[in-house]
Amino acid sequence: MTTILEMRGITKEFPGVKALDNVNIKVKQGEIHALVGENGAGKSTLMKVLSGVYPHGTYSGDISYEGNVKAFKGIVDSEKEGIIIIHQELALVPLLSIAENIFLGNEISKNGIIDWAETNRRTKELLKLVGLNENPETHVGSLGLGKQQLIEIAKALSKAVKLLILDEPTSSLNETDSDALLELLIGFRKKGISAIIISHKLNEISKVADSITVLRDGATVSYLDCNTNEISEDIIVKDMVGRSLSNRYPERNPQIGDTVFTVENWTVQNPEYTDLLSVDNVNFSVKKGEVIGIAGLMGAGRTELAMSIFGQSYGKKLSGIAKFNGKEMNVSTTYNAIEAGLAYVTEDRKTYGLVLEESIKTNIPLANFGGISNNGVIDNHKEIEIAEKYRKMVNIKCSNIDQETVNLSGGNQQKVVLSKWLFANPDILILDEPTRGIDVGAKYEIYTIIRDLAAQGKSIVVISSEMPELLGITDRIYVMNESKMVGQLPTKDASQEKIMSLIIKSKEQ
Repeated sequence: MTTILEMRGITKEFPGVKALDNVNIKVKQGEIHALVGENGAGKSTLMKVLSGVYPHGTYSGDISYEGNVKAFKGIVDSEKEGIIIIHQELALVPLLSIAENIFLGNEISKNGIIDWAETNRRTKELLKLVGLNENPETHVGSLGLGKQQLIEIAKALSKAVKLLILDEPTSSLNETDSDALLELLIGFRKKGISAIIISHKLNEISKVADSITVLRDGATVSYLDCNTNEISEDIIVKDMVGRSLSNRYPERNPQIGDTVFTVENWTVQNPEYTDLLSVDNVNFSVKKGEVIGIAGLMGAGRTELAMSIFGQSYGKKLSGIAKFNGKEMNVSTTYNAIEAGLAYVTEDRKTYGLVLEESIKTNIPLANFGGISNNGVIDNHKEIEIAEKYRKMVNIKCSNIDQETVNLSGGNQQKVVLSKWLFANPDILILDEPTRGIDVGAKYEIYTIIRDLAAQGKSIVVISSEMPELLGITDRIYVMNESKMVGQLPTKDASQEKIMSLIIKSKEQ
């Protein structure tokens, strides 16, 4: 098998930080190569060097592609060579059609006028290649994340892709959509298309990768050939974090008290389609010191439930009651919800969880300005003291607390969001996909924070699409499907099969 790509001695520095230090990576023609490492290890930076986002001259080292040394000045140069990158945050325009998105910046035209008939015909061909049967004129914003991810790949195919780079392609997908995407990559491999996949889901890496490069702290740690060696997840984890993780979940000794938080007959109308219910007569409860999970497929209504409880952040014409210690809570606004002792860690930390252009120091007190102010005036010394306290407490890896959160890795951004809500000192903490897109080491740290909060008597609700995660950190698991709560199980008696059985039975009723 010939080598399509070799990056040699790549070093990239930012002010005060060496993001990449003499990194080497080799990808063969027609293989799926996995790039793994903890958040902040340099994976995305390396791919931005390769794709020309960081142009030649801003780094040292060589990029050899198809046998020739390349000096890409921008992403247009790399795309001309068939190197296409799909970022973790999808670059689609929701209000444009599928066809418009696929050929945006690469329009099919005659005499300077877009040829819509040919555009739609080509779009149908590309959608067929990725297994979609959608109308090319459908607005992208009306489609689920799984289909949007496939449209990004169709867009890549429209540019005659030879080397496809996917950064966390399944982080927002359910298990079914993730499997479909991985099967698509396997199909591309048979056609000779090479791929580099960045993922924290090691079971997926084990399933599709032909070879693996492991980065740690900006340097190459190891190269693993999956075709000649038995590569276990434990081997990958050890190389990633520099130590063995014998248990992916911290041990717990739950001290569960009485029921403190209940939600009764909670119903939420869809804000766009008012004849639909996004949450339909849902009931659940949480005890003091308990961690409950809410499982379900994408679109089951879990996030809508959480957001509507947290100050009616979602939906119209809400009905139902939330109670704390038997007394009805006022959760009519986010301010009232916070005052009532609720906190909500959103699944979309970049859009709703953080002010990305502001520092760690500024973000942490956002939900509790009273804790750093005197008579309505912010005390700068308190602000610094609190930021330093939580930086150490949750192990935020940063140059200092004045660093902008936009420049932190995903795992460290998530720790800032958690710090913000921990400082608000809630009684009930709702965590929506708390470990999405972060590495196994950072996950363990977040699981430890959840365990410690429960030990302090906090009541915690975890929404997660990763069933092993729910099975590893919760005491009870509720199951949602099609806007309804369809069952619950003690975690000790639960399994992925039992959870899916509840979902399937609810569909049959």
